Amino acid sequence: MERLWSPWRAKYIASGVDSQAEDCKFCRIASDPEHDDTNFVLHRGQHNLIVLNIYPYITGHLMIVPYLHTAEFDSLPKEITDELMDLAKRSQTALREIYSPSGFNLGMNLGAAAGAGIVDHLHIHLLPRWAGDTNFMTTVADTRVLPENLETTYSKLRPKFFL
Repeated sequence: MERLWSPWRAKYIASGVDSQAEDCKFCRIASDPEHDDTNFVLHRGQHNLIVLNIYPYITGHLMIVPYLHTAEFDSLPKEITDELMDLAKRSQTALREIYSPSGFNLGMNLGAAAGAGIVDHLHIHLLPRWAGDTNFMTTVADTRVLPENLETTYSKLRPKFFL
């Protein structure tokens, strides 16, 4: 059996999030529109927001997060999931226009056993990917290679959502 270790996630996991909505990082960001720039919020929809991942796997790693605090995808009302998917499509278009990636990862980790870092507030991850990108460095050298900081990524992507 092979093992894939992810020691770079220790800081994120150690930061912890209480399961109560009032202690949820996503709920705090959702309820604080005055600090969208420092929270890296790219867009606020009617039911969901788009935010940069502050622990990105790769440049451009963003998340689409419902305002509703829930862990259960199958319990979300249709209007929330419709907008969630529409924003995922819009995000893919923006990432393609800014970064010209070779592909994308799009996914949800529902529950701790599935790898969710924030277990009680579901969200979709969208990551641009390139042939030959440097994610192998994380495994072999305990180093994440990101060619730009979050502020730069935010300044590039934000105009694509601020319409």
